[in-house]
Amino acid sequence: MPEVDRVAASRAAIAARRARAAVKEAVRRRERRPLEIAEAAWADPSTPEGSLRVRELLTSIPGIGPSRVARIMEELGIADAKRVGGLGARQRVRLRDWLAARDVGPLRAAGRLVVLAGPTAVGKGTVSAHIRDNYPEVLLSVSATTRPPRPGEVDGRHYYFVSDEQFDAMIEGNDFLEYATVHNASRYGTPRPPIEAALAEGRSVLLEIDLQGARAVREAMPDALLVFLLPPSWEELVRRLTGRGTESAAEQARRLETAKVELAAQHEFDVRVVNHDVGRAAREVVELLAVPGTDSARTRT
Repeated sequence: MPEVDRVAASRAAIAARRARAAVKEAVRRRERRPLEIAEAAWADPSTPEGSLRVRELLTSIPGIGPSRVARIMEELGIADAKRVGGLGARQRVRLRDWLAARDVGPLRAAGRLVVLAGPTAVGKGTVSAHIRDNYPEVLLSVSATTRPPRPGEVDGRHYYFVSDEQFDAMIEGNDFLEYATVHNASRYGTPRPPIEAALAEGRSVLLEIDLQGARAVREAMPDALLVFLLPPSWEELVRRLTGRGTESAAEQARRLETAKVELAAQHEFDVRVVNHDVGRAAREVVELLAVPGTDSARTRT
């Protein structure tokens, strides 16, 4: 191929990628409906909408992560490489029905619930604190717990520290989105009303909880994006746990055994972020929240 043709082809490919990226961004920001994108693709498969892969379209929908997309495509009988404009008649009907079932409410800025979980001592609290201090536009959910405060923790800022009796009353009042007993000791719960109110207003919410809680939230709110925070290595996780000095040797050993079980659950999550550096990990989580003013969300697996 002559050099001039190669240059032209390269420019055309770049323009096509940018056009598809613009379509995905419009869906992510709820400026265009996914069903509208599909209809445009079927009307003219040569458009950016038509050349978009089905997987890319579904992943652009707020609140749906890669793991859920894979399950949805399997249910719809659509191969991973299929483009929206290249779907067969039956596949179009199945995808149209699925998109139509989700096509409710006015177009608006998307409110997304991002759930951050991971093994003990991986640094979930440190990453969340960094986000709280450096990204004031992010709304962090404050959990309630029956455990006593650690040094430096403030009631209402880090947790709501409540008694067992108060916790029981909140359960009775259906005030929790989820609650669980962690490490066979203290109980933790996520107050429901503030999260539901924020999402209804189109605001994004970050929820930092344990593995049990993340599973419960997925059951209660299937559109939540689940993020698993990983340590750089097992050795580093051990160093962090033993180095913080907040538990006895017996408690440290028990938590490390729990961490092994927790790490095995990472593939249940939509996105995995490695906590090499607190600032970098925090930035990646904020991008996943799709907060206005940040970069587009990207998957880190």
